[in-house]
Amino acid sequence: MKEEKQGLDDMEQNDQEILAADQAAEHEVGVEGQAVPLRGSTELPEGNMTMEEQLQMLESSLEDITDKAEEYLDGWQRSRAEFANYKKRIQKENLDIRQTARGEVIKVYLDVLDDLERALQKKPGDSGAQDWVAGIEIIYQKLKARLEAEGIRPMNALGMEFDPHVHEALMKEETEDYPSGTVIEVMQEGYWIGDRVLRPALVRVAA
Repeated sequence: MKEEKQGLDDMEQNDQEILAADQAAEHEVGVEGQAVPLRGSTELPEGNMTMEEQLQMLESSLEDITDKAEEYLDGWQRSRAEFANYKKRIQKENLDIRQTARGEVIKVYLDVLDDLERALQKKPGDSGAQDWVAGIEIIYQKLKARLEAEGIRPMNALGMEFDPHVHEALMKEETEDYPSGTVIEVMQEGYWIGDRVLRPALVRVAA
């Protein structure tokens, strides 16, 4: 009888140990010795962020990304504007170079135009020279029209205020007919090419 009672006590102790093991399984021990909460617990493991902290971290990351995107966009816009200005500057420089080269060639023909003008100023008055005069005038007008087509314009400085940037004074003369500093005679016409001086006008100026 004593042995049977001992056997029952051992079985009861084993049952209690098994029950204790099942309960312990519901509250496992972590690697660092920290208890893992039971299933369904609302508490997060120690060391993890709360939902609010995670949202704050995401908002901060989004702000950083937005700032970077705005920085890159601003840099791209600046680079685009700088390139557009560079392109305009190069186009203007190329235009100036072409105008200068064209102007140097056209200057040669201005001397011919000057000679024709002087010839027409001293044209003979007899009727036998009228055909010759008409032919010279046709040549003169054709050359003048051709120069105008190339953007060459006369300054027409007579009566204008003297401007050292576009006129070259060969002499000054006292006169009561014009205010001081006025161009009173054009001794050689000046010309523009576009908005630039191709050749300054040689003038006489009122003192």
